[in-house]
Amino acid sequence: MRQAILHRVPMRHPGDVSGVEALFDAGLPPGQVVAILGKTEGNGCVNDFTRAYAVQALQHMLARRGGRPDVAMVMSGGTEGGLSPHFLMFAVGEGPAVAGGRLAMGAGFTREFRPEEMGRMAQVEATAQAVRAAIAEAGITEVHYVQVKCPLLTSERIADALARGETVATHDTYHSMGLSRGASALGVALALGEVASVTDADIGADTAKFSGVASASAGVELLCNEILVLGNSPHWGGDLRISHAVMRDGIDFPAVQAALRDAGFAAQGQLSPEDEARVLAVLAKAEPSTTGRIRGARHIMNDDSDINATRHARALVGGVIAAAVGRTELFVSGGAEHQGPDGGGPVAVIAKVLG
Repeated sequence: MRQAILHRVPMRHPGDVSGVEALFDAGLPPGQVVAILGKTEGNGCVNDFTRAYAVQALQHMLARRGGRPDVAMVMSGGTEGGLSPHFLMFAVGEGPAVAGGRLAMGAGFTREFRPEEMGRMAQVEATAQAVRAAIAEAGITEVHYVQVKCPLLTSERIADALARGETVATHDTYHSMGLSRGASALGVALALGEVASVTDADIGADTAKFSGVASASAGVELLCNEILVLGNSPHWGGDLRISHAVMRDGIDFPAVQAALRDAGFAAQGQLSPEDEARVLAVLAKAEPSTTGRIRGARHIMNDDSDINATRHARALVGGVIAAAVGRTELFVSGGAEHQGPDGGGPVAVIAKVLG
């Protein structure tokens, strides 16, 4: 029976893969690694090359150590506030059968997108197809989190499309990040039946259409969508399970506690050190509300010309989750277009099962 393996590895800088190599030296076969998620310490914007730096360092190391050539790598830039840079290593091994569903994972890739397809229906449909395939291959019966790494438009990519007589979804490279994330999230929603239909006009506009399990992060370092579907399945063994809830805004502490309760914790305050040690990963999306308010009070995240709004949001949500879990190694990704309700987003917990 397949068994999901997860290791959380701190990093000293975006190119630091020594912790990953230590896992291999300790006995983890490099060929078992199917996906690597990373929180890097850049700005999380168009010019955040800490993501590409981390991916390059990992690719070179995996090639040297005999890893798979198709490892999905999702680097999310920005560790504002107290968030701590780290990698999450997802591997698949074998183990005995157990009663009840256990953590299952399915990885997939779309084709490469042309600039004129980014942030549009072509990206939605390709993402939905890849998500469905990953779920089927892994035999996942409960989907709790779908992590997508998607491309964005650059000036060069825009010029390429225009030179061929094509149009693009936007000429604003930063806005293209949101449209790409939004199209990817709506692709997840379409695949899971969370929405009945999607059109180009919905992307980045209709906030009522969203996925409660999608998490998309855009970057300059790729042209396709890389996808990791996380859920539970009776066809997988091991001692890990995943749960999730949806935060309705950036201070929805009860939603974080709900995800922890579903993972088997009392969650009546901050987790005890013993319970915190059982939590291997917390993954969440952060997004400033478009209304400029949180429960009626004005916020300035969207109006700050010095610090990007998504950086504010990551710091805010990271602090809320850290207060519940008792740890700052949290995968909090900014930009939650169509990923949860406006101003909110999904939060997932992967933890060891007792007994």
